[in-house]
Amino acid sequence: MNKSNDNEEILCPCLVAQRLMQGKWAIIIMYYLSNGPIRFNELQRQMPKMTHATLSNQLKQLESEGLIIRTEYAQIPPKVEYKLSDIGKEFQPVLDSINLWGQKYIEYMKCK
Repeated sequence: MNKSNDNEEILCPCLVAQRLMQGKWAIIIMYYLSNGPIRFNELQRQMPKMTHATLSNQLKQLESEGLIIRTEYAQIPPKVEYKLSDIGKEFQPVLDSINLWGQKYIEYMKCK
């Protein structure tokens, strides 16, 4: 892609949002974090069929994008929590819309 196309992509809000939500698990992780801070193992228990490495990589990606915050507590055993950042919290209306649409789609498919 040439430089001008890169700049156009940066200016397109839909492409920016799509890039930030890349990864199979990004939206569901954001959904679980929207309920408040959660520890890694607790989050992993809620995720369907996700390996430790996959969750770790997805959390690192979301953290590097500024959507979540990782807090490590100096204690034994170590405690690490994840929560939505302020800009991550701004994604809540989108999560609510996805959830509502998903419920409608499930009902739609029951009637087919």
